[in-house]
Amino acid sequence: MRFQDKVAVISGASRGIGMATALLMGREGASVVVNYKNNQEAAEAVAAQIKSSGGDAMICQADVGEQEQIVAMYQKVRETWGKVDVVVANAAATASKPLLESKDYNMDKTFKVTVQGFLFLTQQAVPLMAAGGRVIAVSGWDSFHALDGHGVLGAAKAAMESMVRYLAVELGPAGINVNGVSPGPIDTVSARIFAEQTHHPWEYYERLWLPFVPSGRFGRPEEIADIIAFLASPASSLINGQTIVADGGLMLTTIPRT
Repeated sequence: MRFQDKVAVISGASRGIGMATALLMGREGASVVVNYKNNQEAAEAVAAQIKSSGGDAMICQADVGEQEQIVAMYQKVRETWGKVDVVVANAAATASKPLLESKDYNMDKTFKVTVQGFLFLTQQAVPLMAAGGRVIAVSGWDSFHALDGHGVLGAAKAAMESMVRYLAVELGPAGINVNGVSPGPIDTVSARIFAEQTHHPWEYYERLWLPFVPSGRFGRPEEIADIIAFLASPASSLINGQTIVADGGLMLTTIPRT
């Protein structure tokens, strides 16, 4: 029960890595804020599973790219639990297209959710966070490896990782650690959507990339949740300002881009 009496705010928690993290931390005693943007039914299902496993949960609708919605979400957290111990910035949004075809609204939305949203989630949490608090950003391997259609999102994720380092320096004296995790290919709903936007099914990328993974398989959302939970726990106290790559060794090999 690593997270007994802890409050965790997890953005994009209605599916994929965010959902896996919410369920894991809930099973280990956390009170979880299940943030979602559109799918209330999915968020309610996650909250119900957390409660049935012994944790506590509430759902909070908010587009993390909109500061006033983040403020309203934290107000609800303040009124309900009065504190925040862990923030997991997991929500992402983008359009998978070449950079030369990207529009201003593609840039605006991607950076608002990934970069500004991460900062706003942290800014609102810090006044409610005591020493020992944890902030974790979910990045991605497109931040350092060129993936088709990921130019805007990759740039935003790289900016997020830079912000992890700066926030670690700013918040370290307060006893708050800031870290990131950068998953390799993970079979999630979002990954399949992005794959389809590049006019290839997810199975195409499995055939393309899997031979280059030394461990011989892709990761699962639950395995990334394990890493996030470690970074959120006291066991990670000496890790600060780092982004852990979790890709089964994929980046150690020569990977075809298309």
